[in-house]
Amino acid sequence: QVLRKSLQRGVALSTGSFLVYEAHKLISGFVEVHASFKVEEVIEQADYLYGSGETEKLYRLLVQHKNSDDAELLWRLARASRDLAQLSSTSAEEKRQLAYEGLEYAKKALEKNESNFEAHKWYGICLNDVGDFEGIKTKIGNAIVIKEHFQRAIELNPKDATTIHLIGIWCYSFAEMPWYQRKIAATLFATPPTSTFQEYAAHSHLKLFSCLYTADPNFYSKNLLFLGKTYLKLNNKKMALLWLSKAKEYPAHTEEDKQVR
Repeated sequence: QVLRKSLQRGVALSTGSFLVYEAHKLISGFVEVHASFKVEEVIEQADYLYGSGETEKLYRLLVQHKNSDDAELLWRLARASRDLAQLSSTSAEEKRQLAYEGLEYAKKALEKNESNFEAHKWYGICLNDVGDFEGIKTKIGNAIVIKEHFQRAIELNPKDATTIHLIGIWCYSFAEMPWYQRKIAATLFATPPTSTFQEYAAHSHLKLFSCLYTADPNFYSKNLLFLGKTYLKLNNKKMALLWLSKAKEYPAHTEEDKQVR
């Protein structure tokens, strides 16, 4: 009888231990799934706010996760920082602070996932923005690095029309570079980065092909503007009028769209 009671108590303890162990496994698994789900939930909410043009709300949502190790969250935060800096209501000092913040978030996103094309794209964009606060010499000096990140983004996602547009803007900037900036470039590089309006036009038409592939040829107002400006430089006023008219008629959803108009 004593032996039987001892065995029953042992079984009860073993059963209890087993149940505790199983409960621990279940809770741990739930926590892991819940954490993963939370990241996806934040990204889904962020994309909704971005699509709705809720720039300030989007930044407030994502800045809570600035210490995240998730590259998808971090590059979105870099983009949100830049978009907030573009608002006319943002002060000059805040614009500067947001530019440097955005660069840090994009850099961290790259460190977490070098194969993320969005991280490369936004690193290049944010590095270019920081150059506005550090003078023309730094801006020109960063140009090669910026183009390398844009090219890497295209390698990772050849169908991303935005990055192809950015390469076009890069080419346009060097094609239009005034003589004194060319002299600075010559002192910084053994072979200074150069470009032509023809090269820009080629990139832009490549972008348009990409957009036609996705059935959205007018995806970005600024691209329409720069196509028009490029055709003016090429002295093709008929095509310039076509694209500038499209830019003028583009619905102004964002601060940049208003500037383009």
